[in-house]
Amino acid sequence: METRDLYNVRVLPAEGTTTPLTEEEERRFRSVLFNELGNEIADRGWAAFPAYTPQDRRRLVAVAHRLSAHWRRQVFAEAEDHCRMRLYLAGYEAQRAPLPTGSRPSAR
Repeated sequence: METRDLYNVRVLPAEGTTTPLTEEEERRFRSVLFNELGNEIADRGWAAFPAYTPQDRRRLVAVAHRLSAHWRRQVFAEAEDHCRMRLYLAGYEAQRAPLPTGSRPSAR
């Protein structure tokens, strides 16, 4: 093995772990969330998005704050369950997305 064979070698993270985003990746991801979730909230008053880690939840809360500042209307962020956050405008608290049941409705 020659020295040149080891250039651009990176250590991979252990399976099941995530690597933190770089500052640029984080900025771009928050920008995408701002646009996509903002459009969905503007259309129907609320949006739900997966949040599996504390970092995901913090990111979504930050997006809610940014949307609030942009619209000058409060955008709330709350956990729907242990793996999903819901962002919504006042007045849309009670409207929930139907959870998938995995079964078909029966014909009557």
